[in-house]
Amino acid sequence: MRPHRVSLSWLVLALLPTTALAQDSYKIEVLKQPPPMGLSAEVRGVLNGEGYKVVDGKGETYAEFWLRKSVPASEKPGGPKGTIQFAFLAEGELLGALRFPANGHDFRDQTIAKGVYTVRYGLQPVNGDHLGVSLYRDYALLLPAAKDTAVANLPQKRLEERSAESAGTSHPAVLMLTTAPSSVSSPPAMVNDAEKNTWGAVVPLSLQVKGAGAPTPINVQLIVIGAAMV
Repeated sequence: MRPHRVSLSWLVLALLPTTALAQDSYKIEVLKQPPPMGLSAEVRGVLNGEGYKVVDGKGETYAEFWLRKSVPASEKPGGPKGTIQFAFLAEGELLGALRFPANGHDFRDQTIAKGVYTVRYGLQPVNGDHLGVSLYRDYALLLPAAKDTAVANLPQKRLEERSAESAGTSHPAVLMLTTAPSSVSSPPAMVNDAEKNTWGAVVPLSLQVKGAGAPTPINVQLIVIGAAMV
């Protein structure tokens, strides 16, 4: 029996700054390297031993990331609940880690310094500051790995404050989380949305559903290139 799969778009954040960069061509490759030493031993211990890297048309690595071996989930994925696509995830939950070999950018086109970051799940606030950015509230946030050393979930205030340190501004460093294209059945793969000028990395994420046995594999999309158009 084949494992149940759902298409899930991993927020993933627009990691690329300019239109010129977003119009480039990108590919994703398996990275046969363990998580970086810039992470704490506790965080490294829950991540997969191999990761992924996003490479541009010149063969240069834009970003590298490692996913958690199994992400705790309150229930099986069953579609959006109102404005939340991933209600089975807990706010502040660790999803993985990411490294920028050089400066990167987030979905707000904020500059993120080269270095290592943890990636956690979060929800965009319900206020007028985010109107038109997305139909859904799901995000992934980048936190400085040197200051985010425990696996435990973070409360909303600490999550947002610590993430803002990644950008050096008052706003968290965010990655957009949205639905992955159903056309992609064999990750890893890169998907280009020409209209939105983004590139998404579709990768498998393992969910450990509460009360279930073996982990449930799902496909997630990490939008690594591009920024919000509003």
